[in-house]
Amino acid sequence: MKKQAHPYIPNTVPEVQEEMLREIGAQTIEELFDGIPEELQYKKEMNIPKALSEYELRRYIDRILAKNKSTQEYLNFLGAGCWNHFVPAVCDEVNQRAEFLTAYAGDPYEDHGRYQALFEYQSLMAELVDMDVVNVPTFDWAQAAATSIRMASRINGRNKVLLPKTISPDRLKVIKNYCSPHIECILVDYEEDSGQINLSDLEAKLSSSIAAVYFENPSYLGFVETKGQEISKLAKSFDAITIVGVDPSSLGVLSPPSHYGADIVCGDLQPLGMHMNYGGGQSGFIATHDDLTFIQEYPSRLFGIAPTVVEGEYGFGDVLYDRTSFALREKGKESVGTQTALWGITAGVYLSLLGPDGMYKLGKTILQKSQYAMGQLGNISNVVASRFESTNFKEFVVDFGYAGKSVKEINEYLLDHGIFGGKDLSEDFPELGQCALFCVTEIHSKEDIDRLVTTIQECIDTK
Repeated sequence: MKKQAHPYIPNTVPEVQEEMLREIGAQTIEELFDGIPEELQYKKEMNIPKALSEYELRRYIDRILAKNKSTQEYLNFLGAGCWNHFVPAVCDEVNQRAEFLTAYAGDPYEDHGRYQALFEYQSLMAELVDMDVVNVPTFDWAQAAATSIRMASRINGRNKVLLPKTISPDRLKVIKNYCSPHIECILVDYEEDSGQINLSDLEAKLSSSIAAVYFENPSYLGFVETKGQEISKLAKSFDAITIVGVDPSSLGVLSPPSHYGADIVCGDLQPLGMHMNYGGGQSGFIATHDDLTFIQEYPSRLFGIAPTVVEGEYGFGDVLYDRTSFALREKGKESVGTQTALWGITAGVYLSLLGPDGMYKLGKTILQKSQYAMGQLGNISNVVASRFESTNFKEFVVDFGYAGKSVKEINEYLLDHGIFGGKDLSEDFPELGQCALFCVTEIHSKEDIDRLVTTIQECIDTK
């Protein structure tokens, strides 16, 4: 039986295969698999259905996708690490240009302004966090935090890190995995009423073996950590490095972590012009002061500006390239790849579009709308919003423990009425009881919030 070329798999034309085999000196394709144990080789015909035509395949996929309900169709109050922000059209327009979309990583000979675009992003991000050095992005906030912790451990040679118990459970898993087995993660208690880090527990757990103290502002549970200066001072009294994770959308109204003692700042770029896309565009950033001790420990690429041989002309290129695994694969600080540089360019577009005044208006709008939502939800009988007494930004914990309905029941009711409810915290934070993490951003209108409140009221009133 004559072999047939597969319509979607390259180099399956029999004549092409024979030519390729002759070139490498093999008689059959099976010879390429010599050395693989027989029991691992599948000898039968694979049960692959007959290929659909392009039109049939598109209809089939469209039917599957139609079952999914997105934030375009449903009202969304779910955040918890991926947030529903407005994405200006220019962000999509720029990041879909061929010179960025298909060439967001590589070498100078194929660079079409990418090095400059990433340098501009780094400069804008550095201004936002009030630091000097920002890296080409990592995969997400979790990896940025884990890499920051590893940087701290390499700097002071210590092998333990303190983190708040209010950290995202998913982020903590990534940090533990990425830092294992060299760095031990120790959790610090929080104050029951405010959610703030318990300074007494922090001080008790600090020692000369602690590489860094990591905390987040705003926290995963949405409240603003007001004890940043005290936390940093305690960490420095034991020569530990202070690392702060931050939501950049808050920095138009909140002081950047560098103002209360952060040595390393990290976080997620997703709020800066990236769609949710079923969980991401996620993209993490790391920032430090212009301190060579810290700069040398960045595993990721850094782009700088330098004068060329032509007077008045400038070029853009790698800084301390030998730090990276691109230069010295076996000696790199960490193995890094192309990562999410395209999202760095996107964040640069977003920040240049909004500017300082736009970031201030963004933060102010989010604060006002989230405070309104908390107030209205708190007016529902037997509902507490927020569970913590601290000031909140964008996200807040709603306690349904006295309402006679579980978070699961409330979220199912909301879903039936076209609303994505808050993140159920009852499993990740069982000590909080029936609580949910709700998210309100600049996209939510007063009518949206009122609809949420009315629907929850109806659910609670339903017997």
